[in-house]
This record gives sequence, C-alpha cells and structure tokens, in this order.
Amino acid sequence: MPEKLPPSAVHIAGILRAHGATGEIVLLEDAAPTAATAAAQVGCEVGAIANSLVFDADGAPLLVLTSGAHRVDTGLVASLIGVAKVRRASPEFVREHTGHPIGGVAPIGHPAPVRTLIDTWLGKHPVVWAAAGHPHTVFPTTFDELVALTGGTPADVA
Repeated sequence: MPEKLPPSAVHIAGILRAHGATGEIVLLEDAAPTAATAAAQVGCEVGAIANSLVFDADGAPLLVLTSGAHRVDTGLVASLIGVAKVRRASPEFVREHTGHPIGGVAPIGHPAPVRTLIDTWLGKHPVVWAAAGHPHTVFPTTFDELVALTGGTPADVA
C-alpha cells in the first residue's frame, strides 16, 4: 500500500475541495476492486458503495454510479439514454475516458466530461462511498453531493 495519496487521488482531492465537498479521501489498506471489498474496509453496507462502472454506449463513454448491491441492467440503461447498445467498456476505453484504472474510477476528474447516471438507490444511504482515482482510495459523500459534483442524472439502473 502506498504511504501517501497517489497523484490521481491528490487530483481528486483538489477537485473535491474546489467544489466545497466535505469528505476526505481515505487510503485503504487493500485495493478495493469490488463493492464488497470496499464496504468491508470502510465498515458500511455494500449498498452504500457507489460502484463506478464505465460502459461503451454506441461508442460514447457512459459512467453509471450504481449501488454496490445492484447489477446494472444494460438494456434498461440503453433505453433510458436512447442508444442501441450499452456494453461493458474495455480497460483501455475506461482509462482513455476517465484517466483512472478499473477498480479506482472516480466519479469526477476525467479528461473530458463523461455522461453520468446515478443509481437512485444510493439516496437511501446517508453516506455514500466513491472511488477516488486509485484502487486504494475512496471518499465519503452524499447522494445529493454526488449528483452536484458529477452533474449526473439520477436514474433507476437495475
């Protein structure tokens, strides 16, 4: 584990501060490639983890921040956003459009804006945990703050 925040997490911390977010980035002992591993390390329910899933929506990037308790229904999401097909993106596509590796994709700080849907189920939790640009980093936030930070659209995605 790194002893200090990786540069990608420092970048996310700066964005959070600039937007008045109150949560501090937490450096995890172990990588958190799944909602279950993240939840175990921060001590919350799996449903309070905002999984950052990047999809290829007819060639355009789509970020879906879904509750860790859900699986995204890609057919439903495709119809919600008006595209023919939504499919899981390759690691290269994820890195190109977010600047982050799979397992650490933050909801903010991408090289260019990425269309974002936010699972309404995250609103059931007073604190939501999201990745902070590196597999060993997360930050606490709220559903409303996550919507404001990302400019995302709340949606039922499962």
